[in-house]
Amino acid sequence: MLQHSSSNALGDHILQIPLSDRWRIYHRLQELMIPCSCPPDGSLRVQVNSCLTVILVHSTVKQFVASRQELIDWLEQCWQL
Repeated sequence: MLQHSSSNALGDHILQIPLSDRWRIYHRLQELMIPCSCPPDGSLRVQVNSCLTVILVHSTVKQFVASRQELIDWLEQCWQL
């Protein structure tokens, strides 16, 4: 389950990502040049500096943790917009 904890809209955000997905998400965010780190506590820390970064992080996390049906529904909603 994905959990998010942070006190402000922009800045450092801490995501509690399932361990099985954390490194894949981390590497994808690195490819997108989004500053992030994986501290020993099991969380994923992401530096959010813009609305675009928020969208990219959301999309990346969703890609890895959502079920196939959730992704299909999301894609269909995108096509309707």
